[in-house]
Amino acid sequence: MFTHAGSLPRHLYVWIEPNAIGQHDWLRAVWFGITSYPGRAWGCHVLLECGAIYRNVPLHKVAMRNTLEAWRPQDAQTWDAYGWQFSTIEYPYLMSNNVLVKLRDKREFAGEYLFTLVPVADAFSAAPEQSKEFMFCALSNGRITAQPTNHVLVDDRSFTTELVWPKFLKRQTDWHSAEET
Repeated sequence: MFTHAGSLPRHLYVWIEPNAIGQHDWLRAVWFGITSYPGRAWGCHVLLECGAIYRNVPLHKVAMRNTLEAWRPQDAQTWDAYGWQFSTIEYPYLMSNNVLVKLRDKREFAGEYLFTLVPVADAFSAAPEQSKEFMFCALSNGRITAQPTNHVLVDDRSFTTELVWPKFLKRQTDWHSAEET
């Protein structure tokens, strides 16, 4: 668990969008860390080829390759960070699986699972109907997005039969306790 900033499960080679951190063209970088400030977009910590470290690059300014596709904060993530503490996990079962992602505006993109960020110790995460994990995915358009699990379908070729958005799932609203009488 981290407060404010933490490491990614593994570093990622990325590109920084032009003018995101000063006047330049696309810059190659290594994304190695992430920050969480309540009410803000996730912040990416990167190492530039010149050796400089730049902190808090917003997720919508980071890409897996040079791309002309415009990417807004609400494309990169549906929700702002809502707490200071989180943990990052790369679920081995999901590693490198293909995904189908639905953005806030209902556009869908194919992509690949990268890792999951799990907020902890905040008021939202404590409420069953608000608790979320954010799946970070590299999309086919070269961009990265962090979406709650209900905006991502995972294609496990040995198990899933068809990627279809289920209509029957309900949001958890109840607390459960083994010691409840």
